Amino acid sequence: MAGSLSGKRIAIVATDGFEQAELTEPVNALRNAGAQVDIIAPHSGAIQGMQHHDKGEMVKVDRVLDDTRPEDYAALVLPGGVANPDTLRINDKAVAFVRHFFTAHKPVGAICHGPWTLIEADAVRGRKVTSWPSLKTDLRNAGAEWVDQEVVVDRDLVTSRKPDDLPAFCRALIDSLQSSTAHAA
Repeated sequence: MAGSLSGKRIAIVATDGFEQAELTEPVNALRNAGAQVDIIAPHSGAIQGMQHHDKGEMVKVDRVLDDTRPEDYAALVLPGGVANPDTLRINDKAVAFVRHFFTAHKPVGAICHGPWTLIEADAVRGRKVTSWPSLKTDLRNAGAEWVDQEVVVDRDLVTSRKPDDLPAFCRALIDSLQSSTAHAA
C-alpha cells in the first residue's frame, strides 16, 4: 500500500475539540499510503485534540481555511469529537469547503460526529451513512439512511461510528481514494 496515493493531496478539516485518534490515525494511514495531508483549520497555530472528555494533544495547523482552496485537494476527511464539527457546521467557509467535495464528486471520509458538518452542507440526502449513535435522528431528518455499521461506503462517501472503527475506516477511505484514482485515469 505504500505509495499507492502518491501525488494525492488530502484535506483534513478540523478545529479545537476534535477527537485525537480520529484525526491522527487517518493522517498516519494516508501519509503511509503516500498522500500529502494538510490539516486545515479556521485559525492558524495549533488545534486542541480531545481523548473523549479529556484534553489530548495540540496538533499543528498546516493551512488556514480562509486561505485554502478546496479545488487543490483530491479528498476530504472530517474527524469527529463533539465540539469540532459543532463549531465547523456554523462556519460558512467550512461548510462551503465541505460542499465543494460533494459537488465535485471527490471522496469524503467522516467519522463519529463528523457527519454533523455534512448535514449542514446538505450532503447526506439520499445517502447511506453511519455515525456516532446520537447523530442518527439528525442524519435521518437530513434525508440520510442511517445504519449501525463499522464502516459504510456510499459512492464517494465513507463514514464510521467511533474510534474503535478506525482500522476499517482508514482501509475503506484509502480504497475509495484508490478507486477514484482508477476512475479518473
